Amino acid sequence: MSKIGFIGLGIMGEPMSRNLLKAGHQLVVFDINHLAVSSLEGAGAEAGVSPKDVASKSDIIITMLPDSPVVKTVLLDKDGVIEGARKGSIVVDMSSIAPLVSREIAEALALRGIRMLDAPVSGGEPMAVDGSLSIMVGGAQADFEELLPVFKAMGASAVLTGGSGAGSVTKLANQIIVHLNIAAVAEALVMAKKAGVEPELVYKAIRGGLAGSTVLDAKVPLMLDRKFDPGGSLNICAKDISNVLETSHRIGVPLPLTAGVMEIMLALKADGMGELDHGAIVRFYEKLAHVEVGREP
Repeated sequence: MSKIGFIGLGIMGEPMSRNLLKAGHQLVVFDINHLAVSSLEGAGAEAGVSPKDVASKSDIIITMLPDSPVVKTVLLDKDGVIEGARKGSIVVDMSSIAPLVSREIAEALALRGIRMLDAPVSGGEPMAVDGSLSIMVGGAQADFEELLPVFKAMGASAVLTGGSGAGSVTKLANQIIVHLNIAAVAEALVMAKKAGVEPELVYKAIRGGLAGSTVLDAKVPLMLDRKFDPGGSLNICAKDISNVLETSHRIGVPLPLTAGVMEIMLALKADGMGELDHGAIVRFYEKLAHVEVGREP
């Protein structure tokens, strides 16, 4: 098997790395969090001292990082991946960043003979842990096929959606649907509660019909149990929606509903809830209606 470098061992990257190790891949890891690196060393990974060092020891370099500026720094700056990667190696950025940045990075790497796929994921921490992520990929067909065994160690599905940047565009579309869905669920449950009908019974009644969705099943039980530990924090999701709106403005596509969800997220962040799960969108509506969605005692 090819030797894989993995940079970014956060809430998603750490379990994804562990699944690569379980699948038998050799791994070199790096993160500014030394405890995360030590934990992966204990599971059998080799520690790198910098992105450049990781790249010099790897055939495939995966990044899972917070945002566009961090990805550009790790991949393109001094001591970055571009300085250590060999010609013909492949970078797989699995972060959620702006498509134009994905294309810019791919062009810079190509000048050094380094291939790139943008391959953001959906599924949050639970699916990162159990290896069932959905992986959306942009890049060359041959590179995608070469990386399929690696993707299968981390996800239940991997789909090539087009050329460079297409994976990032697909992730933006995913984030629109997910967050509008969460907001719709939150509105519905708060309305039901205010009208005197138990949200849990509403959920049970509608989940088998047209209103049923993966979001409904994943988020309603957590809302009812008041569990808002981040699988995807509002801070990270607001970053994704900011990328959605920036991209839509550049290409002239109005997204009024998505803009509304962004304002909800900003209000929650202003109330100190940025590190809560995006299911905490329900708390915005609860505050307006002066009710709390929850299970009956």
